[in-house]
Amino acid sequence: MNGDESPLRPEWRQWLAENLALGVTEEDVQQVLVSSGVAPEVARAEVAAAVAHPYFRACRQLARHFGWMESLMDAYSALRAQDGGRALEVRQGVTPEEFFQRYYFGHRPVVLRGMMADWPALQRWSLSYFRERLGSVEVEVMTGRDADPEHAAFQDRHRARMPFADFLGLLESGTRTNDYYMVPRNENWREGGLSPLREDLRAPAGIIEPDLRQDMLTLLLGPAGTVTPLHHDNMNILLGQVMGRKHVRLVPSFERHRVYPHRGTFSHVDAAAPDLNLHPLYGEATVLEAVLEPGDMVFLPVGWWHWVKALDVSASVTFHHFRVPGGNTHLEPPL
Repeated sequence: MNGDESPLRPEWRQWLAENLALGVTEEDVQQVLVSSGVAPEVARAEVAAAVAHPYFRACRQLARHFGWMESLMDAYSALRAQDGGRALEVRQGVTPEEFFQRYYFGHRPVVLRGMMADWPALQRWSLSYFRERLGSVEVEVMTGRDADPEHAAFQDRHRARMPFADFLGLLESGTRTNDYYMVPRNENWREGGLSPLREDLRAPAGIIEPDLRQDMLTLLLGPAGTVTPLHHDNMNILLGQVMGRKHVRLVPSFERHRVYPHRGTFSHVDAAAPDLNLHPLYGEATVLEAVLEPGDMVFLPVGWWHWVKALDVSASVTFHHFRVPGGNTHLEPPL
C-alpha cells in the first residue's frame, strides 16, 4: 500500500509515523487507530506499510541516534524533580544577584511578587483610562483567530488595524473569546501610538534595562478567554501582569521530546485538554502552573514551553532586555 492509496488522512499518517519513530509500540498505535474508527485490518496494514518503507527505516535510525540525548534529558528532568522541579516557585524579595544566579543562569522559571509595587500602571490602567488617554490612536490587533487553528504561527493572516477605542469597545462587551487579541508582534509601542503608556511602567531595578525603549518591551491586551497555545520563545522573557489574571502552564525546555514540536516553536499538544491517545508522551511531561494576579511577574527562560489563558480582561507587559551582570543583554543560548 503506497501513500497515494492509503485510506488514512495525511495527518493520521503523519501521526502514525511520528509515534512509531518515537518508540510507541505497533500494537499501541494500531489500538489508537482502531479506537478512532479505523478498521482493524486497515490499521494493521498501515502500520506494516509504514515500518517497511525505506524512508521510515531511515527515520527510525535517526531516532535511535537522538535517543541518547532524550535519555540524558530524562535524567536531568528526574534530577530536577528531586530538587523541587515539579513546583513553580513563587518568591518575594528576590535580589538581582539571586535572580540571575538561581533563575536566569539556572534556567529556572519563577513567579516574582512585589517587583511591580512602584508601577503607576497598577493603579491607573483600565479600559476607561485607555479610552480617555489614547482612544483615537490606531492600533494593530489580531482578529479571526477562532476560525484558524494555526493563527499563532501565521499571524500575518490576522493583522487588522482599527482605532484603539473600537478595540476597547470589544473588550468592554464582556465577551469571553479567543477571536481577537493584541499580541506582541506589532508596532503599537511606536512613537505616536501607545508609547505614552510606557510612562506608567518601571523596569525592575537591577534586572531589566531601565530606559524602556519601544523595542525593549511589548504589550498584550485582550478579553477573558484569549489563549496563547503551547510554544517556546527564543529569548528569556519577564512578563508582568498589570490587569486581570492569567493562568500559565510551563514545560521544561529539556522535555522537548514530550511536547510534540510543531512548526519549530509550537507544540501539537493542546495544553488545556491534552489528548494522551494522540500524544502519549505528554503524559510524562513536567507541567508547572500558576495563576498570575495583577502585580505578579513570571520569568520564562529561553526554550521553556508555555501555555497562557486570560481569565479576565487582561493587560500584560513583557521585557526581554536583561541587565546581565558583566554580559551581553542580547545574548541568548542557541536552541
